[in-house]
Amino acid sequence: MNKYELALVVNAKIDDEARDAVVEKAKGYITRYEGVISEVEEWGKKRLAYEIQKMDEGYFYFIQFEADPSVPGELESHMRIMDNVLRYLIVRKDA
Repeated sequence: MNKYELALVVNAKIDDEARDAVVEKAKGYITRYEGVISEVEEWGKKRLAYEIQKMDEGYFYFIQFEADPSVPGELESHMRIMDNVLRYLIVRKDA
């Protein structure tokens, strides 16, 4: 199993419950494909470098997890269609 990090930028205009639901849904996709979440960091509301979907702020989350090499592709297919996710990035962390 490889170590990965999922970076999420979530819409800042939604309420706290909806934002938590988006993060929980992302974590659910990781565990659905037998990934193991080791840490979830919430960086809070930050100003974006450029406007995305007419928004200039977003909530940043970083999720560290271990999974098989096929999992990032599956996650990306789900992240692409999730509501309220402005941007996402999955990177492999070196040992």
